[in-house]
Amino acid sequence: MKQLFFAVLLAIGTINVNAQDATHVAQQEVKVGDILQIGHLDAPRFKHIDFPRPNFIIKKGGIANYKRVEGYKVVVTSIKEKKDGKLQVKIKRADGGRFFGSHLVVSADLKDALASGELRRI
Repeated sequence: MKQLFFAVLLAIGTINVNAQDATHVAQQEVKVGDILQIGHLDAPRFKHIDFPRPNFIIKKGGIANYKRVEGYKVVVTSIKEKKDGKLQVKIKRADGGRFFGSHLVVSADLKDALASGELRRI
């Protein structure tokens, strides 16, 4: 019985160490000031980069064309770990312009955006 208890305890400890290590590694990969590139979009909208909806872009005087942002170089301005363990980054355009002519900064889920190809490291 003691051996089973220690085996379960060891397994749980190993899983927790691996989960914490993955979060730490992803955070080390991207730092504030790093330059990323917005990747190619297969769907009508980006899923992991939180661009505003088209009606908000139009209300602010911008043009809601998500294909235009493909290939933009962006700079990471802040990194924040949310309560659920996801890393949220704020990005702005590297050339100082606005996204869609209306928004300076947008947020993105770092791990999922890098995994799906919406953001790429340069």
